[in-house]
Amino acid sequence: MDPTRADRDLAKTFDDIEHLDRPGCLDRWREVFGRSPPKYLSPQFMKRVLIWELQNRELGGLSAKTERRLLNIALGKTPPPSLKPGSHLVREWNGCTYQIEVVDRGFVMDGKTWRSLSAIAKHITGAHWSGPRFFGVQ
Repeated sequence: MDPTRADRDLAKTFDDIEHLDRPGCLDRWREVFGRSPPKYLSPQFMKRVLIWELQNRELGGLSAKTERRLLNIALGKTPPPSLKPGSHLVREWNGCTYQIEVVDRGFVMDGKTWRSLSAIAKHITGAHWSGPRFFGVQ
């Protein structure tokens, strides 16, 4: 089957789903997922999920890496942001401005290399801080 025909077939399937009533959505859900949908889903929401699922099956879904990241976010385990070497962080604290450069093995401030942002935050404030939070990179 040529891609143009496949695209038309997929578009037709999506259009058919868009015109389903509630009983039609329930039947199509059972057909696609092999079980009834959770109670109280609106027909509009079921249509969106059905189209999403069929599109993923036909055109490919998310990468495994993206799925893992989304799962971790859903579980409240947000991954720390990655700071790339060469990045600069700037923080003003009690009237002084501090500039940090991200390097391969840590962070540089005033010519001194530090292993963590938290150590720098403690040096600046005199108190224990989450370094990423202090520098606004969380």
